Amino acid sequence: MESVNSTNRYFIWGIDESSYGPVPLETLQEWTADERVQRESWVFSREDNRWCKAEDIPELKDYLTATMEGVSTSFIRKGFKPGSLRRIKILADLNEAQLAHLAEFLELKEVKQHAVLFSQGDPGDALYLVLGGELRARTLAGGRETILITVAIGDFFGEMSIFDQGPRSADVVANVDSTLLRLSATNFQRLTREAPNLATPFLQATSRTLAARIRADNKRLTRMAEQFSAGTGH
Repeated sequence: MESVNSTNRYFIWGIDESSYGPVPLETLQEWTADERVQRESWVFSREDNRWCKAEDIPELKDYLTATMEGVSTSFIRKGFKPGSLRRIKILADLNEAQLAHLAEFLELKEVKQHAVLFSQGDPGDALYLVLGGELRARTLAGGRETILITVAIGDFFGEMSIFDQGPRSADVVANVDSTLLRLSATNFQRLTREAPNLATPFLQATSRTLAARIRADNKRLTRMAEQFSAGTGH
């Protein structure tokens, strides 16, 4: 990698699966400091003609270290950089002021590896946004585990509970140490009441993701039905 004065240019693969750039190293460092580029973000170097993770670029090390060390304490103190919320896909289009306002309604929750966040049948009381780590939703039957879905950085889950507070439909377990943002049903009601202009884009983005999940599930079920029909000769 070259120095800050390098003429090298970089492309960044965003959480919306689009490429951004080319930008000089100075801009890449600024985006990293603003947490628009994360440790796991993919970055393409024109000079090296290859993609690599941001954490593997020496010139970004100090920026990534400062960002990661500040996450937990800054959230607890409510003084964190709003840009860190852009790790969550449904929040990527919100501006800095909107992110800062939304943060007032969120709680930070750390979950250790193998810990159960909640169990099937528990009262639903919050939506969770994955700021770091990975978790899985599972059901247990006869001592056997069936994994329903895996959620990683940028994803969210438990959304139905903020609307109906119904029982959880599955266990959620941390695959690794994970950092979550919790939006309780109570705070969601506050959000819609106190900040409707913020609640609207949040709900719209959530709805788009849920619609995409339903379409994907429908396609999967259709494929399974076709395979079953082909296997039975009907």
